[in-house]
Amino acid sequence: MSMIETIAILKDKADWRPGVTYDSIVSAANHTVTTPGVANMWSMPIKNRLDMLATGIKTPVGIKVFGPSLDTLGRIGKEIEALLPSVPGTNSVFAERMLVGRYVDITVDRAAAARYAMTADDVLSAASPAVDGMESGEVISGRERYSVLVRYPRALRDSPEAIANTLVATPSGAQVALGTLAQLSIAQGPSLIKSENGYLNGIVYVDVRGRDVGSYVSDARQLIAAKLTLPPGYRLEWSGQYEAMQRANEQLRIVVPIVLAIIFLLLYLNFGRVVESAIVMLSLPFALVGGVWLMWLLDYNMSVAVAIGFIALAGVAAETGVIMLMYLDQAYRERRVQGLLRHRGDVDAAVEQGAVGRVRPKLMTVTASSWGWYRSSGARAQGPTS
Repeated sequence: MSMIETIAILKDKADWRPGVTYDSIVSAANHTVTTPGVANMWSMPIKNRLDMLATGIKTPVGIKVFGPSLDTLGRIGKEIEALLPSVPGTNSVFAERMLVGRYVDITVDRAAAARYAMTADDVLSAASPAVDGMESGEVISGRERYSVLVRYPRALRDSPEAIANTLVATPSGAQVALGTLAQLSIAQGPSLIKSENGYLNGIVYVDVRGRDVGSYVSDARQLIAAKLTLPPGYRLEWSGQYEAMQRANEQLRIVVPIVLAIIFLLLYLNFGRVVESAIVMLSLPFALVGGVWLMWLLDYNMSVAVAIGFIALAGVAAETGVIMLMYLDQAYRERRVQGLLRHRGDVDAAVEQGAVGRVRPKLMTVTASSWGWYRSSGARAQGPTS
């Protein structure tokens, strides 16, 4: 076995003991569930599937080791497995074992085979039914098709010595033991060979708890660079959620400026003047400060979802800024027409009239927009699990 998967269904939060949180449940389970040779990784079922489909890594962080030799890849993985537990936030580390398979190694004695007028392919073809079995036909049942596999009984193939006693028919009609024509032994080898972009690779799975993935990878990189020396021809590549985060950051560097440019263009089309459009754009950073404070109060980490939320917040802030600026202009024009703009106090009064009268509409706009985003995000979160 290389992976054991268990799904634990939690009770409703109302039934939890006081002080129990999701993190405390994971911590208690991690100390309780210990299996020799197996590292624990805790995740949500749907999230685990998505991570596997997106990056092939089922843990928040995965380290891919690339190189030409499976032996060396396994050794490097074990060294990384020993180093990373010292990095704060490491819940578990597990490096793939590269050479864990056991195989029957058949080496044909070509001189002995030639004495019986047989080639190496003839000898291996004779050994195949004994070890692997041979497809000899097909059973048809309606629309279903089943292959028929024929091989020797277990008693005749449960050891190299038993297989060596298998009789092989020669072209002359004589039958000789397979051990006369080839040497048989049990050899260790890889149970699975992975490759990517033409390079062999092994994976170190890292489960991170209690901190964000970005800062964890930064600390782990520094530790590995200081303590691990890679042989020539070998390299490391960080994957998992970190890879998705890096890809999202690259896309956000393009998306965010485009969004700001579109907002400015829409403002310019609405006002027809650069000054008023710039006033609304300059208000956006001050509006986003509240989001930063809320992240700090709730102890949230920066993520793709949070970045999308800030983009939505910028849109709501621009919307309310447009409403405010429109009514400030309206109050200013009304007082100018009435001849009530004679000194600075009149300008302040116009600003107060335009601003105070719009507090209720602005609150209604922000509340409706925020509630709509909250409901839609809640529906998206519940959809896959329902």
